[in-house]
Amino acid sequence: MDTLGNLLRAWVHEADLSDQAAAAWWPTLVCAALPRLRLLWADGGYRGWLEEALPRVCGVTLQIVSKLAGQTGFVVQPRRWVVERTFAWLGRNRRLAKDYEELPECAETWLYLASIRLLLRQLT
Repeated sequence: MDTLGNLLRAWVHEADLSDQAAAAWWPTLVCAALPRLRLLWADGGYRGWLEEALPRVCGVTLQIVSKLAGQTGFVVQPRRWVVERTFAWLGRNRRLAKDYEELPECAETWLYLASIRLLLRQLT
């Protein structure tokens, strides 16, 4: 998603694939789909080798959004609220409210259709 919460690229995969294993595909997907991308925010699940690989492979800086030092209780994470807000917007679509799809490709298609609908509503 971009900083406004518009979907740029999605990749839906099987639930048994961990975040770290799925991140192995990211450099090729990100570089091919978004050649002008320079900064990417991610949560702590992507910490590690991906932080070093993205700048080398396609010049994208990866910033990990994590808890602030000494944080207790609930505090809104910087930049993470944009993603959560967009998921809430997309969740208003009946087809995306529950996981009805059997194939990841179908779920990804419905995600793009809902995103297009959301973008059209924002334009009007």
